[in-house]
Amino acid sequence: MSATAIQKELRKHARKEKVAIYQNFFKTGPGQYGEGDVFIAVAVPDQRRVAKKYKDISLKQIEILLNSKVHEDRLTAVFILVDKYTKADNKKEIADFYVKNRRQINNWDLVDSSAHKILGEYLKDKDRKLLYKFARSKNLWERRIAIIATFAYIKDNDFKDALKLAEILVHDDHDLIHKAVGWVLREIGNKNLAAEEKFLKKHYKTMPRTMLRYAIEKFPEKKRKYYMK
Repeated sequence: MSATAIQKELRKHARKEKVAIYQNFFKTGPGQYGEGDVFIAVAVPDQRRVAKKYKDISLKQIEILLNSKVHEDRLTAVFILVDKYTKADNKKEIADFYVKNRRQINNWDLVDSSAHKILGEYLKDKDRKLLYKFARSKNLWERRIAIIATFAYIKDNDFKDALKLAEILVHDDHDLIHKAVGWVLREIGNKNLAAEEKFLKKHYKTMPRTMLRYAIEKFPEKKRKYYMK
């Protein structure tokens, strides 16, 4: 099994007529967050089927895919890597590989498909200082990895790091971080509304409106209006 075989199979599913749609959706224009990313327009279900077929590929071959300029090559590699982590006896090897190659986890769908399932899960019973380092990074995707990783803890009613990282990122200047932090706060609220509202009451007047809208999306209308006024 090789990276080349996966790339050939992905290209069989490419839809040239939809490339422009993908490029626009993932903001690949000059100065946009996905600038320079290359799409061949392969649907995610097709990528998942290819990932399942080649799930036993080596880390060396996964690294080749992650270094591809083609977005679908990298996302398929991420799907395989998540599967490997779930089944691995040596989870440290996979987590270390993920951190080593994090600069190739460089769009929101790659981050959101993997950060909590690999790095978040791995750090459950370990020091999580790496997430704080990433949260303070100048790199957008490292910051998003940091906050998305906390979904691994939120599901277990562990909100401490999610809220601390949200504090660090609450005035971030990028819309993709606003959305991610708001999403995390909303999920905390689904588990413990009081914990979310304690954070909101401290920050709702100054936090980005997109972040706030995501955070209060499931609130009753009256309460949403209170926070948004």
